[in-house]
Amino acid sequence: MSTPKESLQQDIKGAMKARDKERVATLRMLLSSLESERIKNGAEVDAATFLTLVQRGVKQRREAADQYRDGDRSELAAKEEREAEILAEYLPEPVSEDEVRGAIEELVAAEGLAGPKAIGRVMGAILPRYKGRIEGRDLQRLAREVLDS
Repeated sequence: MSTPKESLQQDIKGAMKARDKERVATLRMLLSSLESERIKNGAEVDAATFLTLVQRGVKQRREAADQYRDGDRSELAAKEEREAEILAEYLPEPVSEDEVRGAIEELVAAEGLAGPKAIGRVMGAILPRYKGRIEGRDLQRLAREVLDS
């Protein structure tokens, strides 16, 4: 089995052969953050850390796209969104909201949670279970909906 770095390097080579400059640049940025993390930790990056780095990159690009849109820079927002889509290919399949809602309802019933103060406990219990498959803001929205009902 190849390491995340090796598979990323192979994908960069493929994008270079396909002459996809935007994909090459995006994957090189990811490789750079992977290398920075390796140096920081003093060891090769494992799959869980790679997943975290990809999530962080996707989130940063989506936030940047929102800011560009607010600043009336739609061309830059579109570029950031395309980069986020490229990075999102490295994330596992997203989980359905119905499945997450069911898990939240189960947790709330089992522990007798209620009210907005319980959001932290719900987030802490559910987020690790669906790591990389749902964004924190979506989970928080679902938790609020379940706890308010």
